[in-house]
Amino acid sequence: MRTALISRKTAETEITVKVNLDGTGTYDNQTGVGFFDHMLDQLARHSLIDFEIRAKGDYHIDDHHTVEDTGIALGQALAQALGDKKGIRRYGECHLPMDDAQVRCALDLSGRPYLVWNVEFKAPKIGTFDTELVREFFQALSTHGGITLHVDQLHGFNAHHVAEAAFKAVARALREAVETDPRKADAIPSTKGAL
Repeated sequence: MRTALISRKTAETEITVKVNLDGTGTYDNQTGVGFFDHMLDQLARHSLIDFEIRAKGDYHIDDHHTVEDTGIALGQALAQALGDKKGIRRYGECHLPMDDAQVRCALDLSGRPYLVWNVEFKAPKIGTFDTELVREFFQALSTHGGITLHVDQLHGFNAHHVAEAAFKAVARALREAVETDPRKADAIPSTKGAL
């Protein structure tokens, strides 16, 4: 089973993440940050990776630590569930439209974290959620998941649509990358023999 359970506790947050890479996209995410939960639900549903996330944070300060630390724990869970990455497709990509927004994602489960982020929000908040936290989440996910992650906004003016398109594009690319390659299910997808 390609599953993982990560628990992370700091002076700022307490987070538990469970993932199943071979799931159906079921989710039960409760971070205390409503819009973020909605985005995590999209990430699970469209990647077909089952998520169960519980987070408690220092909300009296803001949502930053909760969002970032959830990205850290989720990245660690994905890396743990992938193990040696034998048989995966490794690469994934998606061009995702959502109304006025179109976001492109390309990623590599290389073990070499790198984020290229070309997304601009026209509004500083979506409800009470700071839009700059979208990048913070993906930076943490990339770093702790060992993911080379490129996210590019091609169109879009509605901040909710842009954020949701970004999460869904990453989800669809991730779905493709973690899938087993039926032509090479017994091999690590690298000429080095390791990722």
